[in-house]
Amino acid sequence: MMITQEDLSQITEHIHGHFNQWISNAQISANTHNYEMEHSERLVRVEESIKNSIELTQQGFKLMEKSFEHVETRLSELSRRIFQFMIWSFGFTTTAAGVIITVLKF
Repeated sequence: MMITQEDLSQITEHIHGHFNQWISNAQISANTHNYEMEHSERLVRVEESIKNSIELTQQGFKLMEKSFEHVETRLSELSRRIFQFMIWSFGFTTTAAGVIITVLKF
């Protein structure tokens, strides 16, 4: 089977008739692909940002927990010291009252 000059001219006309359409479709496809790549890259950056924010939040909570433990320790120590002062103060007041009552009776 031989390709004639008439066949070649029909093929050429067909190519010329559809060439611009094919190029515009290829450009749309390339633009869509570029948009999808940019979109994927943005999603990756957002995911990394969220992951970083979560890690920073967890670190903040750990620091707050340590701070609360430190405050709890200090409050416990203060409570112990106040209790000791109350016992010492009660003992001193009781002794002073006993001495005053003894002195007043004689």
